[in-house]
Amino acid sequence: MARSGMRIDPSAREHVDAAIGDWLENTIGRDILADARALVPKQTGRLQESLRAEVHDKVLRVGSLDVNYCTAIEMGLPAMTIFPKHKKALFWEGADHPVKKVNLPAREPQPFLRPALYQRRTA
Repeated sequence: MARSGMRIDPSAREHVDAAIGDWLENTIGRDILADARALVPKQTGRLQESLRAEVHDKVLRVGSLDVNYCTAIEMGLPAMTIFPKHKKALFWEGADHPVKKVNLPAREPQPFLRPALYQRRTA
């Protein structure tokens, strides 16, 4: 009985991995990043300018590394109270007088990364 088979080029995996990385970075990554930049709430534009897309080991990451309030905008924040740690009162430039605590209201989420990711995309 004759044997049939297929020989696969040993470098095929490298070619497939390179194609996946290229697709993630240059096709889908660019689209998600463009949508996120269009959807981000703009007050100063700093968050919008800080958004980046990068690919490492076939994993696409879209977000901001240098704006520390990115998660607070995307996910929202609960109401909280700030108390002084090392002094008796809080004071900042522009305040009328020192205060013992500051009550911050809750912030509603303003998602922009998740809606950008969940957009239906066609080839």
